[in-house]
Order: sequence, then structure tokens, then C-alpha cells
Amino acid sequence: MRIDILTLFPEMFDGVLNTSILGKAAEKGIVSFQVTNFRDYSESKHGTVDDTPYGGGGGMVLKPEPLFRAVEAIAGTDKPRVVLMCPQGKRYSQKIAEELAAERHLVFLCGHYEGYDERIREHLVTDEISIGDYVLTGGELAAMVVIDSIVRLQPGALGNQSSAVTDSFSTGLLEYPHYTRPAEFRGWRVPDILLSGHHANIERWRLKESLRRTLERRPELLEQLELTKTMQELLDEIRSEKA
Repeated sequence: MRIDILTLFPEMFDGVLNTSILGKAAEKGIVSFQVTNFRDYSESKHGTVDDTPYGGGGGMVLKPEPLFRAVEAIAGTDKPRVVLMCPQGKRYSQKIAEELAAERHLVFLCGHYEGYDERIREHLVTDEISIGDYVLTGGELAAMVVIDSIVRLQPGALGNQSSAVTDSFSTGLLEYPHYTRPAEFRGWRVPDILLSGHHANIERWRLKESLRRTLERRPELLEQLELTKTMQELLDEIRSEKA
């Protein structure tokens, strides 16, 4: 198995990948690790990989260009599973670990800042994974958890392989999609409303997209919320659109 990791902090993985089961698996040739700083794929002379979000708001958003270039360079002629570590992703489980363990090439994207440009999710990533309903500083620690659980399932990684066989939000909504510059990338445009400058409409769009994403991905979260009149109206619109 080949595992590539894209991060802005490669040094975080030094100890984890070179010790214990992971280090021994690499020594045996069961798995190979490659950690890449995707800042190296920025075309900016300052190595810029993020920008302010369209529509305003705090934080910075990771740009699409460096990550697309990095993954494409790493993948070559391969078609690896590209895993985004993200609190909005599918809840991680042993079943998913077993599925990923059957792959020959995995690429993990570890982000920081406010989030990712939505085009990374839509057109680059094959899987979004969350290790729980909480927020970390970045995706590195989550990637380490997932990688550890995958490698230990590889034949020969554990001294006793039968061990692997017997092992058993601030608003209450998932976050809306993020976009940053450029406004158009490979024909994929940022939604016009985010370029309109109409802040009230932008906020309504964001709330609606948060509700849509929560309804589609984590509907049980809505049951725990006391919906406002506006939220109920938007949910009705979303359900009507789906129908």
C-alpha cells in the first residue's frame, strides 16, 4: 500500500510514521509513506495557499490550485482514493477502515484555516471523513488516526494478524460551502450570489446551504434543533426542490 499525505506541517508526521506498528510496517515494505508540503505547489512567490472567503466572513480558505496540482503530480497515472479529513465528512468506522485498507494507493488532504474551497470537495476528493463531532486545529491528527487504523489491517503489519480480525458544532448545523479566488477554475464557477455583495442574500444562502447539507448528511442533527421560522421556510424550500 502507498499512502501520500498532503499537509502544511510535514514535521507533525515524523514520529508517528516512524514508530510502532506504522514504522515496522514501512520497514517490512508493507506500506510506503510520502509526506508532502502542498505549499510547494503554490505558484505564488510567497507560497500562498489560502485567501479570504468570497462573500466576507472571518478566517481563510484553502485555494484549489495548489491542492489540485499536488494531487495530480502525486497520482500520475494512478487513480488513488483522495481522502479529505473534515468534520463534515462521513463518520469514521471500522467498516470504512476495512474498505480503505483494501486500496493500493490513498492520498490524505490535511487542511487548516477556515475551510476548503468547495471545488476541492466537488472535483478532487473521493471521500470526506470525520473522526467525530468536534473541531481540531487541522486535519493532521485525524489523518494519523485513520492511517493507523488502516495500516494495522494490512497482512503482516501486526505480530498476530488475528488481532485485527477480532477488534471490534457550534450552530448545530453542518457548515455551508466555501469558495475563494479564482472566481472560475477549470470551468467551475463560484455561485453568483457570493459575488453579488448583497450581504443579506448571502447570509440567507449560507443558512439554506447549511440546512441542505445537514439534511442530506446528518439529518438527526436537525431533530435536536429548535428551528426558527426562517429555517423552517428554507427547509420547506429544500424539500420542495428535491421533490
